[in-house]
This record gives sequence, structure tokens and C-alpha cells, in this order.
Amino acid sequence: MKLHDLHPADGSRTSSRRVGRGHGSGRGKTAGRGTKGQKSRAGGKIPAWFEGGQTPLHVRTPKLHGFRNRGRIAYAPLNLARLTEVEEGTLVTPDVLAHDGLVRDMKLPVKILGNGDAPKGVTIHAHAFSRTALDKLGAAGCVVQLLSWPDNAPIDERPRKEAALTGSRSRKARRARAARAATPEGSGTAPVAATAAADDAGTESSDGEPTA
Repeated sequence: MKLHDLHPADGSRTSSRRVGRGHGSGRGKTAGRGTKGQKSRAGGKIPAWFEGGQTPLHVRTPKLHGFRNRGRIAYAPLNLARLTEVEEGTLVTPDVLAHDGLVRDMKLPVKILGNGDAPKGVTIHAHAFSRTALDKLGAAGCVVQLLSWPDNAPIDERPRKEAALTGSRSRKARRARAARAATPEGSGTAPVAATAAADDAGTESSDGEPTA
């Protein structure tokens, strides 16, 4: 075998199609571009996002879709109205609430809301309390204990529904953080007066559900 005997394998190379070389070539006249129009001209390129002159999708789509609070904590809410039948001296914990079917999602911290009358002389352990709930529990002679989430974890590492808050905290968040700092680390019995400024991230509505 000599150098001039080397050639590509059959079918591995194809010659380019020669267009516009007369009618007899089969690709003469319009050279396969059709007749007239933008695409038949030299340089007649159309961008992929062009929609024939109508308002393109990236322009007619709204840029903003409302506000989503990245620092919001998702709670499993429970109103005081669900605890009116609790006997005096009873210890109410998230595990007890889950066992009785009062809290559905145990993957979320429990927050006690103030819709309804507070039970008398009850000890309640929860991860957060609204201001209204604290006032009613204090008037009913109840003992409030603020828990951390998850168990034995620093309060600053509580789960957030969205990504971790990186910007400045709101006034309510700063007030809640100051109240938690006054409470023994992790958990501990906290008088109602000391927890009056506890987590106020959620509020009660008329139907007992928290509002953002």
C-alpha cells in the first residue's frame, strides 16, 4: 500500500450540495430556497424568539409575581378553642396534641393561637405563642413553656419555609428574637409576662387559621 492508495471509507464522506448551477443540475433557479420571502434572501436570518411581529413571550409575561417572605416560619397552628375541654393541671405537649389528633403535621413546630377561651390551670409546651394566646393563658393561670425546634437545637436554626433570611430582619422578628434570648436556652418554664413578646410572626383570623 502506498500513500496515494489511502482514501476514506465508502460513505464516510459526502460532497457538499452545489446549488444554483443551472436548471439541469436539479438545484438551479431558487436553489432549494422556495420562491421569494425573507428566507430566500442572502442573510435572511430570523431569531429563534421572533414571533412574526406580535408581542414576544418574554415581553408579555409579567416580571413580578407578588412578594414571598423568605424569613417566614411555617407553623402547625392550634387555637385555644380546641383546648377548652382540657382538665386543670394537665400537661399539654406537641406529642399529646398529635396523639389526640389536634395537630396534623408533626414535621412543623406547633404554635398556639388565641382564638377561643383558654383552659384553666394548664401547662402548655409549644414552639411559639401569639400575643393574644399569651394574654389569655396568663389570665387563666396557665404555665407556658417555650420549646426549641428541632429538639435540642439552637433557636436560631429553626426551620424556614424558604431559604435562610439573608437580609435585614423585620421589627417583629427582632422583637421575637429578643424575647427568646430572655428565655432559658432551648426550653424552660417561662412566665407569661416574660414571653409576652414571644414569636409574633403569625396572627389569628376569624376562622382560627393563621394569616401571613
